[in-house]
Amino acid sequence: MSLEERAAAFQALHEGPGIFVMPNPWDAGTARVLAGLGFEALATTSGGMANSMGTFDGNVRRRDALRHAREIVDATPLPVNGDLENGFGDDPETVAKTIRKAAKAGLVGCSIEDATKNPDEPVYPLDKAAERIKAAAKAARKLAFPFVLTARAENYLYGRVDLPDTIARLKAYGEAGADVLYAPGLRDIEEIRKVVEAVSKPVNVLALHGGPSVAELADAGVRRMSLGSNLHRVAMGAFLRGAQELKDHGTLAFLDGAASSKELAPFFGSPD
Repeated sequence: MSLEERAAAFQALHEGPGIFVMPNPWDAGTARVLAGLGFEALATTSGGMANSMGTFDGNVRRRDALRHAREIVDATPLPVNGDLENGFGDDPETVAKTIRKAAKAGLVGCSIEDATKNPDEPVYPLDKAAERIKAAAKAARKLAFPFVLTARAENYLYGRVDLPDTIARLKAYGEAGADVLYAPGLRDIEEIRKVVEAVSKPVNVLALHGGPSVAELADAGVRRMSLGSNLHRVAMGAFLRGAQELKDHGTLAFLDGAASSKELAPFFGSPD
């Protein structure tokens, strides 16, 4: 599919009806598996990407994140949304430049956080955060194809459990030009419902352990669910427990859960 076709497909998913699930691969192989399973769009994961590079989330440079995004884009014909953290800089122009570079990498959408990476002030003041989204939206509108801009309110990820402020932020980001609104960390279905009812743009919700199901989110009016680094952490959990069993006990019970070559062949092509 061309970039324009991917962009149109991604936009159509946000126009509904109903909810769609956008899982997050962390390399070309996992992207191909997810596409082969029938998902309609993919998103990168900053946490999964960073771990696969041997470092921690938030410690990857923009050029490396975009190179990684291109690998995901090239792996399948699906539209890909980029997890571009806070745009890799504080000032609005840096965020706008990140949007332009994201499009060149083949992304048809991305998310921009209002997190500062400063532990003393983890979330930008609302005025500055909205200014950054406004600059991102302006850059997105100048692209040659429709680019879906998602604005993230990070309160709940930094212990700021303040629903009114989170809703105020999301509304401001929508007014600044964001196409999708996202407050990762929300897990209470009634709080999620209040967010959906308060804003006028499609809402993305992060899947969390013990959180609402896809059906429950759909009933609440959520348009999109993503998984962040959850699939990566599930895979790493199995890897870690298997390696630990081998090291500590010398046993191989962990291989019971291994995918067979026959199961994987449809996603990667038969050696024949």
